[in-house]
Amino acid sequence: MLGVCYYPEHWSELLWAQDAKEMTELGIVYVRIGEFCWSRIEPTENQYTFQWLDRAIDTLAKAGLKIIMCTPTATPPKWLIEKYPDILPVDIYTGQVRAFGSRRHYDFSSKNYTKEAMRITEVLTKRYGTNKSVVGWQTDNEIGCHDTTHSGSSNAKNAFQVWCTAKYHTIENLNTLWGNVFWSMEYQDFKQIELPMLAVTETNPAHQLAYRRFSSDLVISFHNKMVNIIKNNTVDQFVTHNFIPMSDTQTDNFLLASNLDFVSYDNYPLGRSDLFFSTLTAKEFKPYMRTGHPDFSSYSFDQVRGLLDKNFWIMEQQPGPVNWAHHNPRPEKGMVRLWTWQAFAHGANCVSYFRWRQVAFAQEQMHSGIKRVDNSKSIAWNEIQQVRQEIDKLLIIDEYINIRVAIVTGTLNQWITEIERQGDSYNHQKVEFTYYSVLRQLGLEVDFISVNSDLTKYDLIIAPCLPIIPDSFITKCKKTKAHLVFGPRSGSKTDEFSLSPNLAPGPLQTLLPIQILSIETIRPDCSETLSYNNKLFESKCWREELSISKEVIVVAHYHDKSPAIIRHKNISYLSTLTCSSFLLAFFENLCCELDIEILKLPKDMRITKRNNIAFVFNYAGYEQQFPVSEIGKFLIGNETLGPYDVAILKLNK
Repeated sequence: MLGVCYYPEHWSELLWAQDAKEMTELGIVYVRIGEFCWSRIEPTENQYTFQWLDRAIDTLAKAGLKIIMCTPTATPPKWLIEKYPDILPVDIYTGQVRAFGSRRHYDFSSKNYTKEAMRITEVLTKRYGTNKSVVGWQTDNEIGCHDTTHSGSSNAKNAFQVWCTAKYHTIENLNTLWGNVFWSMEYQDFKQIELPMLAVTETNPAHQLAYRRFSSDLVISFHNKMVNIIKNNTVDQFVTHNFIPMSDTQTDNFLLASNLDFVSYDNYPLGRSDLFFSTLTAKEFKPYMRTGHPDFSSYSFDQVRGLLDKNFWIMEQQPGPVNWAHHNPRPEKGMVRLWTWQAFAHGANCVSYFRWRQVAFAQEQMHSGIKRVDNSKSIAWNEIQQVRQEIDKLLIIDEYINIRVAIVTGTLNQWITEIERQGDSYNHQKVEFTYYSVLRQLGLEVDFISVNSDLTKYDLIIAPCLPIIPDSFITKCKKTKAHLVFGPRSGSKTDEFSLSPNLAPGPLQTLLPIQILSIETIRPDCSETLSYNNKLFESKCWREELSISKEVIVVAHYHDKSPAIIRHKNISYLSTLTCSSFLLAFFENLCCELDIEILKLPKDMRITKRNNIAFVFNYAGYEQQFPVSEIGKFLIGNETLGPYDVAILKLNK
């Protein structure tokens, strides 16, 4: 189904009914409202003006639309800031208070803000929690966006000291686990503990990790309180949250999602691609400038699906140029349709477009909508209309495709690599994305799982980077029959961010008789050779020196003939970062051995199987042929895909 984000407070009430009528004509089913309207519903403390919101809901509902309400807690109003100045967070890079005047200007460690956020949530849910026109709730907005998970406030410091006391019990224990004897960093009391910010040089990595865990716990506690209030005051209404890319929340996303009915995601392929691929050359990036990389959106789709192991929503879908990236190109003609079908293919139940109409004022006036500021229809209108017509053509999907490949992910891995970079060219998200993209180029479906997930469903499990490995995961690895692939850095750290005492890969040595003797990082433009199956590939950026036992098989070696990639029974270990061409060859051979079917398609063409339906996407700016015959019947399109085109077929099996 389709949805849209609407802000009735931005428009004359005279437009509401016509907007609602046009939404239903376009095929819109769900409308999200109320996200940033705290100052409009409570202009002064305890003085509520719900009448306009009641009328907006009634107008939309009369047109047959279903309403998603939001808690407006991402934008505390000015009167609330003036009453409780400690709501404002403190920037951890400058130590300056982050001022009122935009959004997400609150500190998770402010007890005053938690109290007020829960109060307005209580008021709203008691008013609309049994309203039959309201079908669900979105909590807050894009938690963690704009680097707002962390704060350097006195509230944060005090709360962190309490958190450390509860976790470590004695200051001696904390000093020992953090290694505070180094540089005379020892504390005599928990009340002496500072936040790991604004020091002369880098602060203790164990201290930084503890602070990130503490901040994550604060966010999750805040969010769970809100979710519980909504669930206590509503009847037959779902609760979701609109996530941003997993790396940006700086929070344990699996725990953050655990209390939701389903996860939502805000998909901005062009804006996000401009940021994520900023280091690519113009020649490399330009083909995807107006489309996004073929695997970039699906990378996030599969991640959010994995948080609860169930289907998700797209709460915000880019319909045209945005306003917040370094550069903001328009999508190629056909891309809004393609992105919509790509989301459905990867498990979205609803795609909701941001926004209904471009607004003429304030910070997002350059952000496009389905309609232009003069109320004319943008190019996206016809593409959304086409999707609506195509949805009706699809048959009931009544079978399930078993996904046999999984990537082990988690925010803890990201934190370790951000705190201890060791090499400027190592980026956890880009390493993980490279593995994912290679698997997608082989036509494979991919689940994202955590170290706490069930491993028994998979035949191939890949951990691109897993510095801290819990004993429970080792136990699961011992029991699984799947082939396990570990990337460099795996098992290299203890839970408190020290080196593994028996050398890396630490706990993995119970499964894999190897040791990492040393680590080097080298410039990406100074790569060396990696020899695999009598062919040469790249070894770059991160390289480890291996000591191996006699029973270990050397799969690939460095330029000096020393082992680079090894295998022992059902485990492979890659001790270096490498190129996509090597990973393609490596995983193609591994899939052949494991009898996992692959499907290699032309460049920039992808296939996604969901149940008994296959979706084919052509990201290329030219016509391409789907090269596989007789695997099913085309329901939409055919084997010839035009530029930025989609074809959908029902599989024979």
